[in-house]
Amino acid sequence: MRAETGERLLVVDDEPTVKELLSATLRFAGFTVTSADNGRQALEAARREPPDLVLLDVMLPDLDGFEVIRRLRSLPRGGGRPGPVPVLFLTARDGTADKINGLRLGGDDYVTKPFDLEELLARIRAILRRTGASPGNHTLTVDDLEVDPDGHQVTRAGSPVRLSPTEFRLLHYLAENAGRVLPKAEILQQVWRYDFAGDSSIVDTYISYLRRKLDTGDVKLIHTVHGVGYVLRKPKR
Repeated sequence: MRAETGERLLVVDDEPTVKELLSATLRFAGFTVTSADNGRQALEAARREPPDLVLLDVMLPDLDGFEVIRRLRSLPRGGGRPGPVPVLFLTARDGTADKINGLRLGGDDYVTKPFDLEELLARIRAILRRTGASPGNHTLTVDDLEVDPDGHQVTRAGSPVRLSPTEFRLLHYLAENAGRVLPKAEILQQVWRYDFAGDSSIVDTYISYLRRKLDTGDVKLIHTVHGVGYVLRKPKR
């Protein structure tokens, strides 16, 4: 699916193959893309043309990604929007300490290499929706399912689906992250605001409620990934 509004993305990676592949994929998806090889180039590019989102490698040859995000916080955001520019970290470092550090410094998401391009696009769109970078219609669409967060309405194949407030919050979070497998602990924290000690069986219960209301036909959109969690997507053929 192509982006409707041409959001400006800044790709920062010192690996030419990764940078070129990622930039080409994002342009094909409809984004306006600028790229940089290192931290100083990234900061210069962000000053010159403020981006809507930065995809930032952690391991750069000059400034590391954590230092770059510190400096980005003082720069304006694309479109004159309030708040700091959103940052999605891209890195081969998958240690918990690195993830915590990146998120603590204000990163909006953290993706480890190698990554699936479709999942990365889903995460990018989720961040842009969450941070208000995408203007206009906020309706989320997956196959024949439409979720309207502003109107608090859901339709499947054009027919309205009545959901409780909790069911709607769960579906909205699944739709916001369509194509990405969401661990139960993450769903629990984001939808119910529990910490990781919460009882994840409540997630299973509400997923079953949604399936009864949404997946009544032949095409199922809510899928279980055993041992991990759930994903909202059209079945692969």
